[in-house]
Amino acid sequence: MADLQDDPQDTPAVGELDEPAQAAPPEQEQEQDHDPAPAPEDGGHDLDRARTLLAAHPVADGHNSLARALALIPWHDLEAGESCLDTDIPRLRAGGVGAQFWALTAEGDRPDPVGNTLERLDRIRCLVASYPEGLRLALSAGDLAEARNCGRIASFLGPVAAHALGDSLGTLRSFHLLGVRALSLTPGTRWTEPGLSRFGLEVVRESNRLGMLLDLCGATPDTWRRTLGNSRAPALLSRSAAASLTEHPLNASDDLLAEIGAHNGVCLVSFAPEQIERTGGTVSVHDVADHIERVCEVAGPRHVGLSGTYGMITGAPRTQGLEDASCYPTLIAELLGRGWTDPEIAALTWENLARVVRDAEFTARGARSIASTATIEELDGPGQAQVL
Repeated sequence: MADLQDDPQDTPAVGELDEPAQAAPPEQEQEQDHDPAPAPEDGGHDLDRARTLLAAHPVADGHNSLARALALIPWHDLEAGESCLDTDIPRLRAGGVGAQFWALTAEGDRPDPVGNTLERLDRIRCLVASYPEGLRLALSAGDLAEARNCGRIASFLGPVAAHALGDSLGTLRSFHLLGVRALSLTPGTRWTEPGLSRFGLEVVRESNRLGMLLDLCGATPDTWRRTLGNSRAPALLSRSAAASLTEHPLNASDDLLAEIGAHNGVCLVSFAPEQIERTGGTVSVHDVADHIERVCEVAGPRHVGLSGTYGMITGAPRTQGLEDASCYPTLIAELLGRGWTDPEIAALTWENLARVVRDAEFTARGARSIASTATIEELDGPGQAQVL
C-alpha cells in the first residue's frame, strides 16, 4: 500500500500531472479567471510560503456539497472553469486541494432519502469519471496517497446521512460496495435520536467492520457519547467548528472536541459563515482561524483539519477571503502570520485526516469478517427504539 507519509520532495505538487506536457505552466495558471484570493494585510510573503507548503502538503477537505448544486444547473464544465459554482478543477488546484470528500447527504424532509442519496452518488461518480486528468476515485488509504502522487485530487464518496439507510444494515453495505466511505449519524431516525439504540450500536459495529468512517457532526450528545464509547475506529466531524465561540447545531462542544481528541479522531473546521460568525458583523478568514485554534487547543494539534463547505451556487453566503475553493492559501497565510510552524500546517491540511482514514481501514482489517444480519425490529422492536 502506498505510504501516506510520502517525502514531500518526492511528491508532485497538487495539480502537477504525471504527463507534464499536458499540464499548464505556472504562468498560465495565474492568468486563469479564478485566481487565488489576494494577499492578507501583512503582505505577500506568508501567502507565497502558504502556496509552497500546500504544494508539499495539500489540503484534504472534509465536505463539498457539489452533488446537490449540480442538480440545479443544466450544464457545467468543471475542467475549464465554472462561473455558476464556487468549485471547479482550476480553483481546487489553485487552492492546493489534494483530497476531497464529496458529501452525499440528502435532506431529511425529502420523500425518498435513499433514492435521493443514490442520485447524488451517481452524479459524483460520473463527475469523477468525466475528469480523469483532474479527479480520481479513492476507496482506501492507499488510493489517497496514490492520487496525490499522480497529481490528481483523491475523491472520497460521503458522508451519507443516517436516514438514507432506511433502517437497514444491508443498505449500509450496499452503499459501501458503491464506494461510500463515510456515514453521518445525524438525528432524524429512531435509532439515532435521542441517542443510539441497540440497532444504532450495530450500525457502529458494522461500519467498523466495513471501514466506514463515522461522522458525528450534528449528532446528539447521547449519540456521540455512545458512538465514541463503542467504536473501535476513530470518528470525525466533517464540517464543524467550536461551539464555545459560535453556537450552531453543527458545531462541537468542548466536551465533544476533547473526546474526539482522546479517541484519536479529527474535527474538520467549517468555513461556512453561519458556523463561525461571532459578532454579527462581517465574517472573515480571521474568524475561521480563531475556530481552528480553539479546536486545536481543546482537541489537540493532531485532531484538527479543514472543511471548506464549498460546492454551492455562486452568490451563496461565503466567508470574506474564503469565497471559493481557490482560497485555502489565504487561510494558511493567516495561520503562518499567527506563528504556526510548517509541521503544524502539514498536520492540519493533510496528515490528520489521512491518519483517520488509514486507522479506520486498519480497524476493518482486524474486525470480524461475518456481516451482521440483525434487523431493527429484532434489536429495537417494532415500535419505539430502545435507547441504551
